[in-house]
Amino acid sequence: MGDETHGYRGLIAWQKSMELCEAVYKLCMELPESERFGLISQMQRAAVSIPSNIAEGYGRGAGKDYAKHLRYARGSLAELETQIELTVRCNQQSRDQIKPAWTLTQDVGKLLTRLIQSQTTT
Repeated sequence: MGDETHGYRGLIAWQKSMELCEAVYKLCMELPESERFGLISQMQRAAVSIPSNIAEGYGRGAGKDYAKHLRYARGSLAELETQIELTVRCNQQSRDQIKPAWTLTQDVGKLLTRLIQSQTTT
């Protein structure tokens, strides 16, 4: 697809958030068809928003604008975590089923926090 060592593709936060997207799409395949226009749509949009905002912010250059897009990504991550938790609370997924995606949300969150700090302290 492209060189993963340069630009936003070289960022571990972007790479991990892409893995998270894949995990979310797999989770969504296990949800009932009745959630196609509800939870599934919301989860997929939130997941896709994370690497998209990382890439867009990177494309706009370092500094405050980049940090703003990273915060958008972090907001989408919090939204996604809430939706994943909801699938468990509504008995549509088990804790074991969500574990791979949940672990990735925690990793991406830490990476985003570090990236945001790096942009706001420069």
